[in-house]
Amino acid sequence: MGAWTGPTFQLVKECTPEDAGGGGFRNPSGPLLVRGAVKAWPAWSQWSFDALSRLRRPDGSEVQCRFQEGLVEQGATRALPVLPVAPYLEELGRDSQQPRSPEAGLLPEAEYRAQKPEDRFSLRWDYLKTIGKGRRYLADWPILHEFPHLRRDFAIRTLWPGWRWTWEYVFIGPSDTVTGLHQDIHDNWFCQVRGTKELLLFPQDQSPHLFVSGKYNLGSVLSEVDILNLQKHPDHAAEFGKTRGYYARVNAGDALYIPKHTWHAVIALEPSISLGIFGLTAWEVVTAGAWSELKNLFHLARLYRWRNCICHESPARS
Repeated sequence: MGAWTGPTFQLVKECTPEDAGGGGFRNPSGPLLVRGAVKAWPAWSQWSFDALSRLRRPDGSEVQCRFQEGLVEQGATRALPVLPVAPYLEELGRDSQQPRSPEAGLLPEAEYRAQKPEDRFSLRWDYLKTIGKGRRYLADWPILHEFPHLRRDFAIRTLWPGWRWTWEYVFIGPSDTVTGLHQDIHDNWFCQVRGTKELLLFPQDQSPHLFVSGKYNLGSVLSEVDILNLQKHPDHAAEFGKTRGYYARVNAGDALYIPKHTWHAVIALEPSISLGIFGLTAWEVVTAGAWSELKNLFHLARLYRWRNCICHESPARS
């Protein structure tokens, strides 16, 4: 990559739960990091790797889920293994006891603390060359649907008042897992329960630099820019380097608001438990939501981007 420094970033705007004045955060105009929002919820004390490893189905059987291996947003789609969850969570619980190096991440701890809100800065992209490959990741687990009693552990309305049709998915994995660049049709409250993650966010107006992909994913638009392999695609790297984005370090107990159509990628610095709360207003349900569901019906009927998707195995692409 030579002297390539990549995009420039600013810190995401931050606030505390008290700044909402008891009325919740109503449609922030951009990404917003709420420090300590999750700490007021039962999940803060009750959701640990060990506690979740003890979950069982109503008949007493073990919980099994589909796991991702590597990035699903870019590259070939592979068959996802179905594995028991408990041993995986127990291993993450042990790993979470190890201290994180202050040099870990795209922005080392000392450099992060030195940034001021108005500063623009670059990131340490070499960090990604040795991570993210082959990391097994329990992503998009609809745990609150499968275990409804856990829903009471998240006081979602304290962040998001007013009516929303919501979908909640848990993301659990080790350090160095990576979610590639994509944007969602929903607004999203990204709630960090355990561990620390870095999030890179780009407004929708940066799309011309992000090589919009034709690969299908329900409710999302994907980018062809593979942040783990930028050195292999100099044309992507050159264009991606023109973007201007936001950087968020989301610690355990924080919640990050990600507006719909905001491009974002996620890097885990520690074993983590995250909950994504995706929501649509009534108008969005009958417009963007209905259109998304119609495309999904055509996809499942093999009439729309069949095998060019993240949900069905596809051959490798050059």
